[in-house]
Amino acid sequence: MRGRWRTVGSAVWRSIAVWAVSTVTMLALAGVLPDFRLQSADGDSATRIAITAALGAGAFGLLSALVWPLLVRTLLLVPALVLGLLVFFLNGSLLLLALRLNPSGRTDVAPETAVVVAAVMSAVASATGGALAVRDDDAYRRRLYRLADRRRRRQTAGACPPTPGTVFIQLDGVGHDLLVDAVGQGLAPTLAGWLGEGGAEPTHRLTPWRTDWSSQTGASQLGILHGSNHDIPAFRWYEKDTREVMVCNRPTSAAELQRRAVRCTGDGGLLTVDGASRGNLFSGGADQLALVLSVAARRGRENRSRAGYFAYFSDPANAVRTVLSFFAEVGREVGQSTYAKFKKRRPRVSRGGLYPFIRAFATVVERDVVVAAVIGDMLAGRSAVYADLVAYDEVAHHSGPRSRDAAKVLERLDRSLALIEKVAEHSPRPYRIVVLSDHGQSPGETFLGRYGLTLGNLVRAGCGLPVPRRARRTHSGAEARAAVRAALRRPVEEGAEQHRPSRHSEPIVLASGNLGLVSFPDVPHRMTREEIDARHPALLSTLANHPGVGFVLVTSERHGGLVLGAHGAEIPLADLDEDPGPLADFGPGAADAVRRTDGFPHVADIMVNSWYDPDGGEVLAFEEQIGSHGGLGGAQARPFLLAPVELPDPVAAGAELVGAEHVHRVLRHWLRAADGPQVPLTTPVSTAEGGDGGEQASVA
Repeated sequence: MRGRWRTVGSAVWRSIAVWAVSTVTMLALAGVLPDFRLQSADGDSATRIAITAALGAGAFGLLSALVWPLLVRTLLLVPALVLGLLVFFLNGSLLLLALRLNPSGRTDVAPETAVVVAAVMSAVASATGGALAVRDDDAYRRRLYRLADRRRRRQTAGACPPTPGTVFIQLDGVGHDLLVDAVGQGLAPTLAGWLGEGGAEPTHRLTPWRTDWSSQTGASQLGILHGSNHDIPAFRWYEKDTREVMVCNRPTSAAELQRRAVRCTGDGGLLTVDGASRGNLFSGGADQLALVLSVAARRGRENRSRAGYFAYFSDPANAVRTVLSFFAEVGREVGQSTYAKFKKRRPRVSRGGLYPFIRAFATVVERDVVVAAVIGDMLAGRSAVYADLVAYDEVAHHSGPRSRDAAKVLERLDRSLALIEKVAEHSPRPYRIVVLSDHGQSPGETFLGRYGLTLGNLVRAGCGLPVPRRARRTHSGAEARAAVRAALRRPVEEGAEQHRPSRHSEPIVLASGNLGLVSFPDVPHRMTREEIDARHPALLSTLANHPGVGFVLVTSERHGGLVLGAHGAEIPLADLDEDPGPLADFGPGAADAVRRTDGFPHVADIMVNSWYDPDGGEVLAFEEQIGSHGGLGGAQARPFLLAPVELPDPVAAGAELVGAEHVHRVLRHWLRAADGPQVPLTTPVSTAEGGDGGEQASVA
């Protein structure tokens, strides 16, 4: 009882302190802003002005606490960026209402000034309350326990189990080697402490793992959360049977991919029982969802991906702080991109248009909302939580994986991990924090930047199709056109007539990082090498011999899968172990990854992997990115798994952790060992189609 009264006393004291600071802030703003007045036109005494400010600050605080959550609840269907802008106007409206309710009747403020005053007061109140709570460790701890107990009573009928829960935090795009370097450079002190840097006893174990050929979030996360990423050849690809382009970050595509994975494995996913999925492409079978793309297209407020914003933005101080940070990040990106342009840094891609706002959303809004949701899950005692933080990946695409811009984002993500670790100390059950990544990023300039034409232009030139004049004038474009004329036995002169196939046979060219896919939509099956040569005699040789292309995968009538390289190299997939040919520079496992993708039903007619420099680790992205992933080559295919040392080793000594499906089996084994969610082990529909083999619970 004494502890409860002490908690009440601390809360009352902090509320009074916040009220006093808010009053002083209002007085200061009234003295600075010409359109904000706390006295009558004839003037008032200092005491009366102070009382007016105190009453106004108190009314504003009460309205924010009582009315704000209802306003946010009614705005759940508003897009996130629009909601962020409305935060200021809603806060200003609450301040206007609070001043109208002031019994002194002596206040006057212009509507646009009310927005500024409300934003400043909310930010100051939030900072004051947070500082006081942190300084009083006992009060902070008791408050966390009280919140956890309140949530458990509201959400569950029974007591929280004593067994440890597990929190999986995915640092999107952070490769193994980059993480090691960041720890060594002091950019990630939280992770450094877990790994025992500085002589401390390590609490976590770091393990690299190898992705599939498609080294991107869609393939990796589907495999990790649902146990199968079968038939995911790239981030985007064309399916001839449905005549649709599938894109992993499109809600309808994500929902379909999740349905296919569940049908393939026979279970709902890693988070089926008492799980939560936060900020992911896929749900993992969890009941608790926030910012999950695969359910974003569903109707119904409880299933919309943006419903997760309510818990965070229901606090007006959170809303104001995040929105202010959002615009600060926009300004930071504009400044950094301008400086990079001024310094003429290379490689460099365009960072204008909407990109500053997209970056700010990923590095501020998404991070804050997801971390808050994870903290709420831990206080509620959920058994398994999987969250994706995409901030680093977004910045590294445009600034470079090892740029100063990306390093700053990594530092802020490390602070988020520190916060989650702190909350774990006060959660109603013990938690094991596992940090992992879905892929890395490989640096390098773009294919367009180096050669002056896109992969699509090169394919069209190799097919004898018209290409933009600028692409025609490049060295690569001229070589491709010359190869077409030679193959068709036509004159090489510039004025010669080009071979033009009918429009319905034009190829669809899609890019996924440094992986390109070429499909011919008028042919219902996967075209063979012989069929492609008959239609476009110069295409395959143009691609395979281009200096920006590492290798090409096609199927042939004689050999099946066939890898093509420069200088006429042709290696059947069955012979790659003896003679890797153009795959030699791509390291161990490249042949297995290519063979697996070759067996997918929706593999493209032509798969094109860019050039790779094994010395510098650089690739050439077919998209406008100077940090890319999606194919083979370099750090992009080498993510990491960082787990507490008390968990079993993910692989046996000397073995390698290969593929997202293998990572899924490891995580599922850990959950089972901790008596966490018991994921069903029903036999998959067909293990040959990407299932995990039923009872393959061994992590070795």
